[in-house]
Amino acid sequence: MRPILVLLLATGCVSAADTVLVRVAAHADRFGAVSRQIWETPELGFHETKSSLLLQQELRTNGFDVKSGVAGMPTAFTASFGSGTPVIAILGEFDALPGLSQKDVPVQSPVVPGGPGHACGHNLLGSASALAAVAIKEEMQVRGLKGTIRYYGAPAEEGGGGKIYMIHAGLFRDVDAALTWHPSDTNDVNLHSLLAINGGRFRFYGVASHAAAAPERGRSALDGVMIMLNAVEFLREHVPQETRIHYVITNGGSAPNIVPAFAEVNLMARNPDAQELDGIWARIMKCAQAGALASETRMEFEQGTNYSNVLPNDALSEVLGRAMQEAGGYEFTPEESRFAEELQKTLGAPVHKPGPEKVQVDQSEGFGSASTDVGDVSWVVPTAQFVAATFVPGVGAHTWQAAACAGSSIGRKGMVVAARTLALAGAELFENPAEVQAAKDAFQKRLAGRHWTTRIQADGKPPLDYAVK
Repeated sequence: MRPILVLLLATGCVSAADTVLVRVAAHADRFGAVSRQIWETPELGFHETKSSLLLQQELRTNGFDVKSGVAGMPTAFTASFGSGTPVIAILGEFDALPGLSQKDVPVQSPVVPGGPGHACGHNLLGSASALAAVAIKEEMQVRGLKGTIRYYGAPAEEGGGGKIYMIHAGLFRDVDAALTWHPSDTNDVNLHSLLAINGGRFRFYGVASHAAAAPERGRSALDGVMIMLNAVEFLREHVPQETRIHYVITNGGSAPNIVPAFAEVNLMARNPDAQELDGIWARIMKCAQAGALASETRMEFEQGTNYSNVLPNDALSEVLGRAMQEAGGYEFTPEESRFAEELQKTLGAPVHKPGPEKVQVDQSEGFGSASTDVGDVSWVVPTAQFVAATFVPGVGAHTWQAAACAGSSIGRKGMVVAARTLALAGAELFENPAEVQAAKDAFQKRLAGRHWTTRIQADGKPPLDYAVK
């Protein structure tokens, strides 16, 4: 820490919050560069080799004890500083999405056509969380704060469920509270949950035959898929309106003149409540069985993504709310405003004009429309998350526009807001043990006697080839 800051702190001229913000600012450029480097080399889930090593290197350089390749995943790691309790976790992610390669320009222009891209901003997520962890560590050192700050480098959030395997490996067993964030187009803290999700691959096996000369001898695996999906479409009318079902046919056969002997569909379903989703999923399985029965094919199911809905934490959200208000927002430069306005023209819908990114804090209940394996962590330890404005107003995740923002100066400004918020909240938890206990009490109240369940087997191996299937 700079000598002048030590002097000001000793004389009481600088508040604890001020010192935390100064520490974040001191490392912001470096971790902004890290986020850009990860953005330039996007890697799919379980294959984030360069991204993971870069973050490990930065945290090790800053005095953290790094454990690599944890929970059977080569790119998973933890980075810890300190000892004893409380143990405060900061969650980080760094996987990209397939097919969303994009330059940092306001027109669609892939770096590599068909290549991966950071269209969910995980290059910013992992870097901001690491920046916050470093700032908290330095605050702990100077103030003599007791406890452990631990960064979780969690791979494959986009469907692979890296955090679930970390839970199964016991890596959250001693954690008292977990904090995280996600890129968005607003700065917001609330008590919203996210959707539970279940998914997997339905494989149909039939009998190949000449489609013109001997169609009666064939049994079409593609027919099985199509009958299943037709039944799923009828099912949509008879599920709760918050339910989402989406799929892609990943294999429909090899040629139109051959009755397909194999076909495959990758399907996901979501609902705000994991138990309600179980009932919906049972009906989807019947659709698949009906497809096999009607087409006289055989169906096999491979379990894929299974994430719990997020269990909000009232106490931690209050801590994050105070932290975000202290952290503040940011303003666009004229150049950033022009970038934003040009990007907004591609959205096809009216959006508000870019301007100072304000902070919104409320304690409203509800749920968002996405899903995350943070939900599983939230059922195991007290957990809270927020969103920070790394995207231009109106831009949604999983789009080329989001990938453009994630590599821009707007994205890096937003990640600093996130880092400031995490660092302030983390420091408060170390300074005030009562806040940690309040988070535990709120956690038990929300659990209401329930417990975490998952379809991912405790002795199962991470699907390291999931992202490249």
